[in-house]
Amino acid sequence: MALDQTLKALNDPIRRAILSLLKQRSMSVQEIVDQFSVSQPAISRHLSILKKADLIRNERQGKYIVYTLNTSVLEDVILWIKDLEGEKYVSQNVSERSSH
Repeated sequence: MALDQTLKALNDPIRRAILSLLKQRSMSVQEIVDQFSVSQPAISRHLSILKKADLIRNERQGKYIVYTLNTSVLEDVILWIKDLEGEKYVSQNVSERSSH
C-alpha cells in the first residue's frame, strides 16, 4: 500500500464525500457530478486521485464507466493506525513503569 498516496487522497473533503457516496452504491461519473457543485473535469480529477490511491475501482458498463469503493485499502489504513495506537500504548506503559 502506498500510504502517502492514500492519506493525500483522503485529505480532501470532496474526495471523502465521493467515497461516502460510493459506500452506498456504485456510480457513474455523471451520477457523482450531479451530487456536487463543481465541474465534471474537477470531479474526474478527484476520481483519478482516488483511483491512483487504489481507494476506488472503475469498470466500463456499456458507454459508462462505473466507480466502486475499494475497502481493502481502507482496512489497511485502519490496521496501520491501530498498530500505531498499540505502539503508543506500549510506550506509555514502559515509560510509566520506568518512572516508578
